Amino acid sequence: MSTETYTKAKFWKCALQVNPAGYIKYRGTDHDMTEAEYNQQLLNTALENDIKVVGLADHGNVDAVDAIRDLFNDQGVIVFPGFEIASTEKAHFVCLFPEDTSVAQLNRYLGELGLSDPSNGVRPSRYGGQEILRKVEDLGGFAYAAHCTNDSGILRLKLNQVWQEALLKAAQIPATLEDLKNDECNGYRQVLLNRDPNYSRELPVGIINAKDVAEPSDLANEKASCLIKMTRPCFESFKLAFQDPESRVRLNSDRSEKYYSRIEKLRMTGGYLDGLEINFSEHLNAVIGGRGTGKSTLLESLRFALDIEPIGQAAKKQHLDIVKENLGRSKARVELTVRSSKMNGRTFKIARRYGEDPTVVDSEGKPSSFSPKELMPGVELYGQNEIYEIAQDASNQGRLLARFLEEGQADDEAKIREALKQLGDNRTKLLDAQKAVADLEDEVARIPKLEEEVKQFKSLGIEEKLKVVPLLETEKRLASRVLEEELHNLNMAFESVKDSLPDMTLLSDNAIESLPHKTELLSVRKELNAIRQKAEAILKQWNTDFEASHTRTEEAIAKVEAGIAQKEEELEKTFKELPATEGKSGREVGIEFQKLLKDIERIRPKKALIESRKKLQAELAQQRQVILNDLSQNRAERSARFDRSLKKLNRKLKGKMRLTVAPEAERKNVTQFLLHCQMENVGAGRLRWVEDVDDFSPVKLAQLIRQGIDSLQSADWGITPSVAESLSRLPQEKILQLEEIELPDRVSIELNTAHESAESYRPLGKLSTGQQCTAILHLLLLQNKDPLIMDQPEDNLDNAFIADRIVTELRSAKIARQFIFATHNANIPVFGDAEWIGVFDATDDKASMPPEFQGAIDVPNVKEKAAEILEGGRPAFNQRKAKYGF
Repeated sequence: MSTETYTKAKFWKCALQVNPAGYIKYRGTDHDMTEAEYNQQLLNTALENDIKVVGLADHGNVDAVDAIRDLFNDQGVIVFPGFEIASTEKAHFVCLFPEDTSVAQLNRYLGELGLSDPSNGVRPSRYGGQEILRKVEDLGGFAYAAHCTNDSGILRLKLNQVWQEALLKAAQIPATLEDLKNDECNGYRQVLLNRDPNYSRELPVGIINAKDVAEPSDLANEKASCLIKMTRPCFESFKLAFQDPESRVRLNSDRSEKYYSRIEKLRMTGGYLDGLEINFSEHLNAVIGGRGTGKSTLLESLRFALDIEPIGQAAKKQHLDIVKENLGRSKARVELTVRSSKMNGRTFKIARRYGEDPTVVDSEGKPSSFSPKELMPGVELYGQNEIYEIAQDASNQGRLLARFLEEGQADDEAKIREALKQLGDNRTKLLDAQKAVADLEDEVARIPKLEEEVKQFKSLGIEEKLKVVPLLETEKRLASRVLEEELHNLNMAFESVKDSLPDMTLLSDNAIESLPHKTELLSVRKELNAIRQKAEAILKQWNTDFEASHTRTEEAIAKVEAGIAQKEEELEKTFKELPATEGKSGREVGIEFQKLLKDIERIRPKKALIESRKKLQAELAQQRQVILNDLSQNRAERSARFDRSLKKLNRKLKGKMRLTVAPEAERKNVTQFLLHCQMENVGAGRLRWVEDVDDFSPVKLAQLIRQGIDSLQSADWGITPSVAESLSRLPQEKILQLEEIELPDRVSIELNTAHESAESYRPLGKLSTGQQCTAILHLLLLQNKDPLIMDQPEDNLDNAFIADRIVTELRSAKIARQFIFATHNANIPVFGDAEWIGVFDATDDKASMPPEFQGAIDVPNVKEKAAEILEGGRPAFNQRKAKYGF
C-alpha cells in the first residue's frame, strides 16, 4: 500500500493481545492445528474483520513473532511484537514494541525486564509495575495494564500508585464501561472515568478492549479489538494516540453511524492551486501555511464551486478579487466530490470553471438538475471578518438562528406570509368597495335635483307628449343587458365546463404501463372516457341550441331596437312642435328634457346597488377581521415555537451563552411607515412612544386611530394631542396598510464572559469585538448536517476562549459534522486534534501541498511544519508537548 493513501487520520481496528499457536497449552487445551495452519487462520480472521494492527502478547515468549509478522505484513496487516509479563505485585502488563523490532532485541528486552527464561514465561518479573512501565518506555515500547478489573489486574489488586503512574497510558477492560455499571464493578468504572480521587490522574487512561486471543476464532469477537486513530498505522502514531485518548481511542461498542454531509475530495486544474488534490477528513480539517501560500485561495475556491454568497461588501470584494487573481487568469476549474445528507447519502461531483456556472453530476456521471445549494442547503462558509459582520447585524444573526428552529417554524412563517397577502388583497377590494359606495352615493344624491328639474319641464305641459322617453331608455338598458351580459355569461359558463372535461392523457398507456394496478386503472380510464363522451355529446347539442337561440334573440332585439329608433324619430318631430321657452327652441327643450329622464333612469337602479355594495363592504371588513384574528394566532404560535427552540438552544449553550426573545419588539418598520405618511409636525422624536410601549401592536394602533383622538390620548401610550390629531386624519388606505406591518422579533444574545468563576452574562452589544465573534462562533459550531468552512476563525478571538471553549466544542462537534478551517493558530489543529492537516508551500506563481504534507499531527512532516508555521512558532508549540506529547 502506497504512502499516498495515508493523508488523513482515521480509526483503525487493532487487536492488541494476540497469542501464537503454542499459547493455548498454558490453558491446558489444544486446537489441533499446526503453527502454519493456526497463523493462516488467524490472518484470515483478521482480514475478514478488517483488523489492521495486531499486537503479539505471549507470556514471556517471542519465538513465534517472525512467522506471524512475515505472513501478516505480506497482506498489509501491521504487527507490533511484544509479550505479556507479570510484576512483583502479580499484576499483568502487555508490552508492545515497534513493528521492526527483531526477536533478538525482544529477548534482550525480556532480560532487562527480569525474565531471562522463555520456557517459564508465567514467572513474575523481579520489578514492580511502575518500574516495568519506566523500563518499557526507556526501551521505546508501550505497556498497558492487561485485564485490569479481573484477577491479576491492577484495579482488582488495588494498585492505585501504579494506576496513577503517568507512563501508564492504557488499560484493558473485558467489556464496555456500561457493562461495569453494577454493584461489583461500579467502583472500577468510577476509576476508569477518572472520578475516584484515590486514583485520579492528570491525563485519563485510554480504555481498550483486547481479549486474550488463544485461537483464531477469538479474533472475531468485538471485544478482542479496539479502535485507534492514526494517519498511517505505525507504532509511533499508535503511541501518540494515547497522548489524547479522548479523541483517538475508542471501543468497538463506541461506534455509532452519523449521517451528515461532507466534502470528500477537491481537485484543482489550472490557476494558483493547479494540481492540488485533497482527500478531506469527514471530521476536522485544518489548512495551514505561511502568508500568501494559498489558504484563503483554497477556501474561496470552495465558495466559488459551492456558489455561496459572501456576507457584506468587503467579503464580496475580497472573494471576487481572490477568484479573479488566482482562478481567472488561467480559467481554472474546481472539482469537488461531495456526500449529501439531504439526498440520503448519495455522492455527487460539483465542478465549476472560471466564467461558468457550477455543474453537478451524480455518482454514475449523469448530469443532475440539483444545484450545490440543494445538495448541501446548510453548508456555511465564512471568510476573514465575516463572523464580525454577523456580530454587527441583527438580520444576519436572525438568519443564523433560523437553522435551529423547530420543524413547523417554516409553516408558521408561510401562514403569516399568506395572511399578509390576503390582507393586502382584502385592502384593495375594501378600498374599491368603499370608493364604489361613495361614487354610487354621489350619483344617487343627484336624483332629487334631477327630479326637481323634471317638475319644471312638467309645468310647461310637455310631460304627456314625452312620456315615452323613460320607457324607451328602460328598453335600451334591458336589450343591452341581454346581449352583453346574460347570453355572454351563459356561454362562458359552458365554455368552462368544456375546459373541465377529464384529461385522458392522465391515464395514457405510457403513464400506467409500469404501474402495479394497471388493470384497475384501465377500468377507471374506460369509465372516465365514457362520461367524457356523454358530456361532449350534451355540450355539442347545447351548443347547437344556444347558437339557434342566440340568433333568435338577436333578431328579436333587432326588432326592439328598430321600434325604439322609430319612436325616437317620432320624438324628433314632437320636439320641433314644442313651443320655444326662455330663448330655447322646442327641439332644444325636448332634448334637455330627454337627457334629464335618461339620467334619472340610468341612476335610479343604482339606488338598490348601494345597499348591496355596503353589504359587500361589510363582508370584506368582516373577512379582514377574520384574517387579522388568524394572523394573530399564527404569530402567537410562531413566537411560542421560537421560544421553545431557544430554550433547547440554551440547554446546549449552558454556561457559554444565553438567548432570549422579545416577540415583535423590533418596531422600526412602524416608525418608518408613519414618517413616510408625512403627517404635519410629526417627526421621529414625537414617535418615540412606538418603541417604548409594552402592549403596542400595529393592529391596536389602527383600532385607536379609527376610534378617534380621545381614544389615542387615553391609551396611556404617551401620544401628544397634536400627534393624536395628525393620526386621526390618516386616510383609510394608510390605516389599512398600518395593520399589515410585520414586526420582527428581537433576539438578545448574551455571552458568559467568565472563564471559570461564577457565570457573568453580557449582551452582544456590550462585548468587545473578540467576545462578539466568540459568541457567534459558539452558534456556528452547533449541530448542522452540512459542513462549516472558515478562514482563520481565530481572528478577533481571545486565545483563552479558543483553547478553553472553542476547541472543546470542536472536539465534540466534529464527530457528527465536517469542519474545514484555514488557520494560523495551533490550538485548533493540535488541541482540536484535526484528522487532516494540509501544509501549504508556495513559490511566486504556484502553491503546492504534496501528499507527504497532508495528515494528522502524527505525520512527522506535518508536525515539523506545524511547529514552524503556527502562531508562536516552535516555543509555543513545544509548550503543548507537556500535556499532549505533540
